[in-house]
Amino acid sequence: MIKKILVANRGEIACRVFVTAKRMGIATVAVHSDIDADALHVRYADEAVSIGGTSAADSYLVMDKLIQACKDTGADAVHPGYGFLSEQAEFAERLAEEGITFIGPPADAIRQMGDKITSKRLSADAGVNTVPGHMDLIEDAEHCAVISTEIGYPVMIKASAGGGGKGMRIAWNTEEAKEGFDRSRSEAQSSFGDDRIFVEKFITEPRHIEIQVMADNHGNVIYLGERECSIQRRNQKVIEEAPSPFLDEATRKARGEQAVALSQAVNYSGAGTVEFVVDANRNFYFLEMNTRLQVEHPVTELITGVDLVEQMIRVASGEALSIKQSDITLNGWALESRIYAEDPTRNFLPATGRVIRYNPPNDALEFTLPDAANTQPVTRCDSGIAAGGEISMFYDPMIAKLCSWASTRAGAIEQMTDALDRFEMQGSGDNLHFLSAIVEHPRFKSGNITTAFIAEEYPDGFNGVEQNEAITDALIGLTTLLDHITKTHRLHLNDVHGNNLGVDGWSVMRGERPTQQAACVVRIDRTNHPVSWEVSSGPDSQRVELVVNASSTITVSTDWKPGETVCHATVNGVNRVFQVSLAAQGFILQHRGCVRLTRLLSERKADLANRMIEKIPEDTSNLLLCPMPGLLISLQVKEGDRVEEGQALAIVEAMKMENVLTASRSGTIASIPTQEGQSLSVDDVILEFKV
Repeated sequence: MIKKILVANRGEIACRVFVTAKRMGIATVAVHSDIDADALHVRYADEAVSIGGTSAADSYLVMDKLIQACKDTGADAVHPGYGFLSEQAEFAERLAEEGITFIGPPADAIRQMGDKITSKRLSADAGVNTVPGHMDLIEDAEHCAVISTEIGYPVMIKASAGGGGKGMRIAWNTEEAKEGFDRSRSEAQSSFGDDRIFVEKFITEPRHIEIQVMADNHGNVIYLGERECSIQRRNQKVIEEAPSPFLDEATRKARGEQAVALSQAVNYSGAGTVEFVVDANRNFYFLEMNTRLQVEHPVTELITGVDLVEQMIRVASGEALSIKQSDITLNGWALESRIYAEDPTRNFLPATGRVIRYNPPNDALEFTLPDAANTQPVTRCDSGIAAGGEISMFYDPMIAKLCSWASTRAGAIEQMTDALDRFEMQGSGDNLHFLSAIVEHPRFKSGNITTAFIAEEYPDGFNGVEQNEAITDALIGLTTLLDHITKTHRLHLNDVHGNNLGVDGWSVMRGERPTQQAACVVRIDRTNHPVSWEVSSGPDSQRVELVVNASSTITVSTDWKPGETVCHATVNGVNRVFQVSLAAQGFILQHRGCVRLTRLLSERKADLANRMIEKIPEDTSNLLLCPMPGLLISLQVKEGDRVEEGQALAIVEAMKMENVLTASRSGTIASIPTQEGQSLSVDDVILEFKV
């Protein structure tokens, strides 16, 4: 058995591997760049080694540094995690030369499956269904357009060495094919050091459904069910689930057997994933094989009870699989939400900075597997950061993976919805509200999803969650009760210190909580809701009854106390969870993806608030501002150039993705105060133009 594992990675996947290794009694080693010196994965490990640098190219991608770290610490094995060097055959070979075990597949399998062109040919030879396409290399943008026209639009332009959505573009016409080729090739070179591109037919109404396989070095290969990964944005998965709500048992078995056949054809060992695209008629086609542990592996672990990291370690140690295909049963349903450092309301632009508050749900177990006899819902959080940690522009923007398990899909969705409500994060931007919107969406709940779900349901981008009548009632009722509790608390503190008991016209007898009747206004953002209300206090909770707009009645109760950031409340008989932050004369309440500023005001104050002039943002339409922290890798224009609306002006790279910035209006470039290679902050002026 392996004695000491070095994880050649960072963040949540490094922490994930360390937990299983420690449970198995295996010593652990972390490596870190200069800016990751205080990162969570460094604290998880038994020992840590600095490999210097800031960017991945200067640290986590430098094989010599990682191998030297193994020698310095006596690590006899390396787990690559995912990303970075996890699918680099050369890394596996270099480790073997040094007598260090690579916890992954053989180098030949990585090489064959890592090249998408080669893997397509091998899969066809193994009897696996494949997508029609051009498997030879594309020479340039013009060649790409010609080939795309021959295949028939739409087409998918993909990096041969790609993965994780990098180097991928969909083209619906010739111009998009040319532009997509240039962007895909540039991203591929930046991310993988390999700019080879190929083109294949893009399947309409597609679902992305993949099969998890596990193989040993003794000829045994099994599949552990499928994962539905159709909720994607820019080919990057957002929410995954297992099993798929779309597959029947016959299709599941056929896909699993093809995945096993492909694994056997390349003498695979360890954990791997065979990805398929599935059309509306359940026809399935091979996309690629990822020769590593997948980001979304927890949902498979949750429905099978199999620790995939443990199996990888045992296989790498030379053991035969102790699990047979007949042992695999799919128990219940699991979801995974990827929590990213990004701003969904600004076209999902990356968000960096220090995390001020970070509290996953308090019942979220780390890397747990549900007990086979358990029927109660489970929440799991695989996290790579803690409060005080830094979100850097140099690495992938994923912060954590929030998972839920229940005996049914509806139960798993409800568990996820509740967990997202209770997940606290402040400091950098995040996509928690967007995730809540998706899992609450009727179409998602129905299971009628494709890879176009986000584009179809949010064609103009994500602008927050619309508050329905039930949420509006909850906001009105809770604002009133929280305001009452807060003011009562202040009165009590004043009373204890012998101060004046009056607050906003309130007064109470010493030692008593008030029961108040009043006519006020609950203001939600800029909308007023007149209410009259009465509060009653119990030993452990308080309750308010309201009449809103002289018509509907709302009843709210809670045991919330001032200073708490999570509030559990019952609204009209329904249990709800809110996040609470104090704001000027009110609260910021978050629930089901809605974020609202709410205040309880007197009628006079509400009238005055209506008369306040709304501040108009400064006109910056003549400036191209950097929308996120990043590196200016290309300027597409020069001073004096005439540009048209929609024309590409600059390319900014942030968190391993290239972002093309375009002109919002026609005009002439007046000045360019930046230069290529410059690091930019949010709202830095890239260029100025005049109309």
